[in-house]
Amino acid sequence: MKVRIPQISRFFNIMVFCTMMLTIVNCSKDSDSEPSIEVQNPLANPENGPAAGNPDGDSPIPAEAGTEDVTNPDTIVGDGTPESCTCDAVVDAVAKGGKITFDCGPDPITIIMDKPAKVVNNANEEVIIDGGGRVTLSGNGTTRILYMNTCDPDQVWTTDHCQNQEYPRLTVQNITFADGNSIRETEYDGGGAIWVRGGRFKAVNCRFFNNICASTGPDVGGGAIRVFSQYNNLPVYIVNSTFGGQDGYGNSGSNGGAISSIGVSWTIINSLFSHNKAIGNGGNPAESGSPGGGSGGAIYNDGNTMTLTLLGSSITQNEVNAYGSSLFFVSNDHSGNIKIDHSTITNNIGGSWYPVYPSISMHSDTPIEVTNSVIE
Repeated sequence: MKVRIPQISRFFNIMVFCTMMLTIVNCSKDSDSEPSIEVQNPLANPENGPAAGNPDGDSPIPAEAGTEDVTNPDTIVGDGTPESCTCDAVVDAVAKGGKITFDCGPDPITIIMDKPAKVVNNANEEVIIDGGGRVTLSGNGTTRILYMNTCDPDQVWTTDHCQNQEYPRLTVQNITFADGNSIRETEYDGGGAIWVRGGRFKAVNCRFFNNICASTGPDVGGGAIRVFSQYNNLPVYIVNSTFGGQDGYGNSGSNGGAISSIGVSWTIINSLFSHNKAIGNGGNPAESGSPGGGSGGAIYNDGNTMTLTLLGSSITQNEVNAYGSSLFFVSNDHSGNIKIDHSTITNNIGGSWYPVYPSISMHSDTPIEVTNSVIE
């Protein structure tokens, strides 16, 4: 059965068979939206792996969500040869902060990381890592790749309110993160490729392949990315990026096969999530006799006041064992909201607790606004 809704669905509570399909159609975009920018995507036609971004995504991109200018870099990793682009060089560059680019020769290169690059909180207000469309940072299946934590004293406390401070601002752009692994991390768990707390974070024109985090646990997650405590509750931007993209490239973790957060808002634009898996069991809180987890095949959002905005994006063929084969969004104080526009959420597998839309686990009273989108 297919239900057609003219424009906006809000506070619907539709209970039908699991084969229900919902199609939301509208012919035009909001003419009153803020000015947008063009973002050139060097990973639109990469030599290896799926491209970055949703090929059908054409939603406007606000200026603050775009790439950062690295015309005059502070650090160039490499001297023009592949051999000069090493893990140590990346670690040193990230510790210094500022604008970081790469000169590893004319061909695409994979830099094997044997330890994570860590942001030093008082080194520079901005940390911009730009791979130029040719660089992959690989955890080689053994280590997380990138870490920023304003509340980690080892990375220097810079304020007495580390959970809500404006800097550092970390941007990753035009780059691929592959084979990150944070399973051995215990204090700051989750986030197989990237773990962030505080400041601001965004990813533009990025790809995330085969990153993993802990496989069980009621709240740990983020096969690719885990984020906490963004400044003034401003959103994390994910733009023109791919998580998985095709069979054999997906990310996985106990919850949030691709991304996971606590109390963090996200604005996701023209991005693709597919073949990611939440592989825990028992949900949160964990059912008796289970280790917990298994929610949010692509995205896991938990906490209090937060928003999830999904624009021009595709979420397909993600899997769960517990709840939310595409999205898990639970605002504990029932104050969060979801906005979905010009997006497609289809063919996600498994799970239960879908009170409003297929594959989306959320409180039935969570405000959800859906326009110009297909959810089935």
